[in-house]
Amino acid sequence: MSVHPPGPPVWALPGLLRKLAVDRLGMMQDAAELSDAVRVSMGPKKLFIFNRPDYAKHVLADNAANYHKGIGLVESRKVLGDGLLTSEGELWRAQRRNVQPAFKPGRIAAQAGFVAEESGQLVDLLRRRAGDEPVDLLQEVTGLTLGVLGRTLMDTSLEGHDGIAHAFEAVQDQAMFDMVSQGLVPTWVPFGTQRRFRKARKELARIVDLLVADRSSRMSEGDGADDAFARMILAAREREDPALARRLLQEELVTLLLAGHETTASTLGWTLLMLARHPHVRDLVREEARAVLAGGRLPEAEDLHKLTYTTQVVQETMRLYPPVWILPRIAQRPDEVGGFDVPAKADVLVCPYTLHRHPDLWDDPERFDPGRFDPARVANRPRYAYIPFGAGPRFCVGSNLGMMEAVFVTALVTRDLDLAVLPGHEGIAEPMMSLRMRGGLPMTIRPAD
Repeated sequence: MSVHPPGPPVWALPGLLRKLAVDRLGMMQDAAELSDAVRVSMGPKKLFIFNRPDYAKHVLADNAANYHKGIGLVESRKVLGDGLLTSEGELWRAQRRNVQPAFKPGRIAAQAGFVAEESGQLVDLLRRRAGDEPVDLLQEVTGLTLGVLGRTLMDTSLEGHDGIAHAFEAVQDQAMFDMVSQGLVPTWVPFGTQRRFRKARKELARIVDLLVADRSSRMSEGDGADDAFARMILAAREREDPALARRLLQEELVTLLLAGHETTASTLGWTLLMLARHPHVRDLVREEARAVLAGGRLPEAEDLHKLTYTTQVVQETMRLYPPVWILPRIAQRPDEVGGFDVPAKADVLVCPYTLHRHPDLWDDPERFDPGRFDPARVANRPRYAYIPFGAGPRFCVGSNLGMMEAVFVTALVTRDLDLAVLPGHEGIAEPMMSLRMRGGLPMTIRPAD
């Protein structure tokens, strides 16, 4: 006899489905309050929402081969195609093997100088803009993460390609529109979202072609080939079908550009907001940064292990605002999760946003408390209670670089500057492909005492 997870009460179902369109985080929170395993009917789709560490472990790691990328990411294939974020099977394995060496800890540590330089340039820029006029910190840290991405993973300057971040906003809007409409609306229909998407897709194609041409020409001149971009180009050259090779290279690069900057920029925005809201935490970060990075110097690779409290602040921020807020999957074959039957083709959702707030796993879960990530407290917590970078074989390949960026920027900005949020700015989470901050992050800047 089949055992299905409980569904919402009949009276609650319309509200849940409405929230899918207008309040996706609210929908996931409502489902989590019903049960750790919930089954929601959405037209022809059946959503299975699992919100326990052992359930997440089964779907994402133990039986990961049975769960391909799902709702939301499927729709994003319109622009990402078969890049590393959305590809499956042998193609995904080949892509992952190809770029993995570019993300090895030793190589990432060797890029620390680039990360520190970009972080220092950001602090200098913000210092020059100190005063009463607000600055959108989210825009500035997005520029930083694109700069780091270009130097560390592409050996390419992304300066002058300011359209990348705006294009990806349109891409994410379209992916969410397709998710809600279940992909039934053709892209030629003249909705504003779809017009912006078509324009963004053309802009990304133009930028990608320029970047590929530049990097390919330098490689022909004997340039090194250990960065992720170069490895993608070399893999494309080995393909027998030139048209397929060009398409896959474009899609891999678009994915690298999106995944390589969006999540880290989001994490930095939320971290700076948390520090502005919690001055006592900010003061502890500043004290640590001034002790470790004395004399105003830039951080080096070994400093990452000394900035322990700053790291805990970033980790706690990612608990409350995980950059990858949802992990959607589609079951390929029937399965059983926690004693519940999951049919083939079912949409399965694991939501770090709600898992990180589970009251059985976290005391006072809405409270911002970096001390949760003291090693002694971490040791007593289930491994899959905290998964800001995903888990299992598809664990984020860029997690080490992202953490280095977030810690270095947080330490340097807090050491040298005081940031204040504009009155009335709440910092509302906007769940897109990453957990963005709606309306940016307007802040005023002062030199720190």
